[in-house]
Amino acid sequence: MAKVSMREVADRAGVSVGTVSHVVNGSSKVAEATAAKVNAAIEELGFVRNAAARQLRSGHSNSLGLVVLDTSNPFFASVAHGARQACDEAGLALLIGDSGTDEQREGKYLDLFAEQRVNGLLVTPTGSDLSRLEAIASRGTPVMLVDRDSNGYALSSVTVDNIAGGRMALDHIIAGGCSRPAFIGGPQSLPQVADRLAGAAERADESGLELPVYSTPELTILAGRDAGEKVVGLPDDQRPDAVFCANDLLAVGFMQAVIMFSDLRIPEDIAILGYDDIDYAFSTIVPLTSVRQPAALLGRTAVETLLHENASASDDHHDRRFTPELVVRGSTRPI
Repeated sequence: MAKVSMREVADRAGVSVGTVSHVVNGSSKVAEATAAKVNAAIEELGFVRNAAARQLRSGHSNSLGLVVLDTSNPFFASVAHGARQACDEAGLALLIGDSGTDEQREGKYLDLFAEQRVNGLLVTPTGSDLSRLEAIASRGTPVMLVDRDSNGYALSSVTVDNIAGGRMALDHIIAGGCSRPAFIGGPQSLPQVADRLAGAAERADESGLELPVYSTPELTILAGRDAGEKVVGLPDDQRPDAVFCANDLLAVGFMQAVIMFSDLRIPEDIAILGYDDIDYAFSTIVPLTSVRQPAALLGRTAVETLLHENASASDDHHDRRFTPELVVRGSTRPI
């Protein structure tokens, strides 16, 4: 079926093409009776506005682009939810891309959103080199880092203090009487993982404790289960009595391994602590202690800050950092 043109709508309504354009785009006030005739013709003919042409004329669309590491991770789903709510309130659409921690895939989404002429980009980058994002921002498309520090680049960011979160996790483990903690997580090329480990390692060192690291290729339940199988198979005198997992998905997988492949008790024989406090952390077989990040607030704040910077047309950049919160449940020993 051929697309209905604005000219056809104008002919059906008995008005000019300019009047139809004003009604469709809301660019000028049109008499109520005239607008009603135009809308009736649009409904009858099935006219759809050519958004692409409008974007070419205005130079941008009514949308923002969000690129995250993993949309299947409930943490990033919550970030997207908060961002979408803020976009709804601002009358914008949110386009979402999943990089899968792949820099090439991330680049394809950046190119795609640039072609869509988005009003701005919200990005959780995969790599440490942010020069491409900096270049995009310098060409006029605002860029906001989400869950990542700007680290000296001319970019704004909204993040959580992951080093403080790592310290917080070890403080709780040590206060519960555990003396052989371990860290589960990776890849450590992700700054979020590296910072959580750095904070935990710092606190372990201050307490005179070793902190062995069990690296994982991904931050998934299956990766946590694989790490758990290795740990529960260790001799009693080598096995950690507490593990700090880089995120909740790893912690859930680790917990599954303890229950499936050993007779160890949680938390008496091995305590488990996660990070993010995703929605179902409290409903695991043993409710999971976790370091909570305000995920939805991160997404909302990122959108609101980006729109504010865009409206002010300022070259100033802002770094907003939230403090994490420890949520204690049954998977760790009471203090």
